[in-house]
Amino acid sequence: MKNKLVSLIYLIIFISGFTVLVENDIYYEVSKNLEIFSKIYKEITFNYVDEINSTEFIKSGIEGMLKNLDPYTIYLDDNKKSDIDIMTNGKYGGIGVSIGILNNAVRITEVMEGYPGHKGGLKVGDIILEVDGFKVSVEKYDEVSPRVKGEPGTQLELKILRNNLKDTITLNFIREEILLKSLSFYSFFPKNSGIVYLKLNNFNKAAASEIQKAIKRLRSEREIQSVILDLRGNPGGLLESAIEVTDKFLPKNILIVSTKGRDLNSEKKYFANEEPILKNEKLVVLIDENSASASEILAGAIQDHDRGIILGTNSFGKGLVQTVTPITKDVSLKITTARYYTPTGRCIQKIDYSKENKVVKIKDDNKSSSDYFTDNYRKVFSSGGIQPDTIVENNFKNEFISELYAQGIIYEYLDFYIQNKTNEQFEIENDKNLYKDFYGFFIKKLDNLVLETNKTFLSFKKKLEKDSLDIVLNKELNLIEQKIKDFTFKLLEKNKNNIVGLLRIELTKRYHNTYKSLEESLKYDNQVLTALELLSNDKVYQKLLNRN
Repeated sequence: MKNKLVSLIYLIIFISGFTVLVENDIYYEVSKNLEIFSKIYKEITFNYVDEINSTEFIKSGIEGMLKNLDPYTIYLDDNKKSDIDIMTNGKYGGIGVSIGILNNAVRITEVMEGYPGHKGGLKVGDIILEVDGFKVSVEKYDEVSPRVKGEPGTQLELKILRNNLKDTITLNFIREEILLKSLSFYSFFPKNSGIVYLKLNNFNKAAASEIQKAIKRLRSEREIQSVILDLRGNPGGLLESAIEVTDKFLPKNILIVSTKGRDLNSEKKYFANEEPILKNEKLVVLIDENSASASEILAGAIQDHDRGIILGTNSFGKGLVQTVTPITKDVSLKITTARYYTPTGRCIQKIDYSKENKVVKIKDDNKSSSDYFTDNYRKVFSSGGIQPDTIVENNFKNEFISELYAQGIIYEYLDFYIQNKTNEQFEIENDKNLYKDFYGFFIKKLDNLVLETNKTFLSFKKKLEKDSLDIVLNKELNLIEQKIKDFTFKLLEKNKNNIVGLLRIELTKRYHNTYKSLEESLKYDNQVLTALELLSNDKVYQKLLNRN
């Protein structure tokens, strides 16, 4: 017995000593490599043939080092920190507009009601020419948004182009504090039903309380029987917010998510803290390839506990957790510190950034097996995002419609329509007339469009023309070109309903507001319409969740 005790003491001392040695080795390696890095930085800064911008040089060195890790571990200067603060806190100084590149121009893509942009007369589709004298271009797009934002109370001057490139207008604004809503839309849909539709854009601090208030308000109108929670395009946000929102749907004390860092003892488990406000109502959660991070935490918990049906297409597949660490007053580091796991133990991280990477050494215990089962014993999968229980493609996403956007034909038509129609005319316009009007516009533009359907052919014809075509060959090529045009018109006709839907959505946004356009979009959204069918068919709904 005494010998066993002595052996055990020796073993503990050995393990402790080994641990100290390993830690000492790490600290020695860090110290040695920092010395090398420091010497190289100094040598080049002082002795390089041309003068070095030392701040940018060290920044590029840091960014180069971080490129060997995952894309979420990044160096944050003031500009990037402010973007994270906006996402986290849901507020910023500005005029309440969103900006994007549409049809080769920097345009206003959204105007929030009640804020300076809306009160000052900005409209969706306006092209921004100047911001406080700064000349705006597509090449300088990244500089536009930071210039439009600023401290509340400060002045801003915008020069814009409107009415099909005919009117140049200068507008002045006073910036205000802009509050960003996580829940951009909530309503009964259809209007007289007991089905609630919730559109959640992100997971900032206020997301859970916004949902709580929305449900309370809707319940004051009538009984809620079912819920469609739309997480499509939602890139995520705060882990705490994901837990608080999921809390609204799952029973108290049930596991929502767990996280594990490098140290195996670092595992944290997060449970539902409150009784849910939506306990027994039927639930469909919509996801797509842009639903990431916190969206996947929520969808994974709902799926693993068979609380509702996940519908749409595979989610993004981001199973990594980041922590923001201040380095100096002006600089921070956003670093991946853990992986998260759904209640069944799935890590849904799609891309393995350590693969063939000499810098990162992944542990075998971080790799997931392939067999996982929900509470109702439905098989679910890891490592590829959240796979829906019912796969339904987005009807608006296909190559032809994407081309109409890429070629600018949709936005040109919207500008043309608004210039020639009043609000009253738009309200009474029927689908048939709207499509007819667009069709006529498309015909006029077709000769100048280079669609994928005829791009290769036109390139081939141009090459032959340089080699002097004979008359017979030229006639044959013209016949082929006409057949390609005929095929293009067939594609147009095939996508007729989708095109009309998209035009109505975009025109509603321009004539009214984003909220109204979201409401309009539900009428044409086949994923939402499929969700309605599922919720109205109890037998299919229960079967998909493997409920007896």
